[in-house]
Amino acid sequence: MRQPEPDFLEVGRVLKPWGVRGELKIEVLTSHPEDLSPGQQILIGDAPRSFEVQSTHAKGDALILKIAGCDTPEQAEALRGQVIRIARGRATPLQPNEYYHRQIIGLTVVTLDGDELGELVDIIETGANDVYVVRGPRGEVLLPARVEVIREIDLDTGRMRVSLLPGLL
Repeated sequence: MRQPEPDFLEVGRVLKPWGVRGELKIEVLTSHPEDLSPGQQILIGDAPRSFEVQSTHAKGDALILKIAGCDTPEQAEALRGQVIRIARGRATPLQPNEYYHRQIIGLTVVTLDGDELGELVDIIETGANDVYVVRGPRGEVLLPARVEVIREIDLDTGRMRVSLLPGLL
């Protein structure tokens, strides 16, 4: 079942405090890390508190984030494990044929011939391309998220049309 559009998007998770100035080492959960740039308003936690991003810099696969009002390692420690969100309207606009995972999970997946494969239930992120996990009458089907396989995504009808490559079933 498709979920309604949320008002806020998850863009990161606090991994741990960093340094002595209250900085945070975060795991980036978005393909648009610029959404965490200085001046951006973010919400942290399940009972969200608002913060303004003051500075960022990359550290390997992570991002070091300095936010207003978090000035000590102890204040940063209190945010460990918390999810970072931004208002959907402040997020970088998606390009044509680009979707958030939450938009396509729950879609009904059908072949170009009209055979229903089931519901898209999960997305596996790999180094090369995502893999869509579809569960239905034929069991679990793994579909590479490639243009030669994923032919059409129609969010209005809740359907994804696919072309099956030899050996996918």
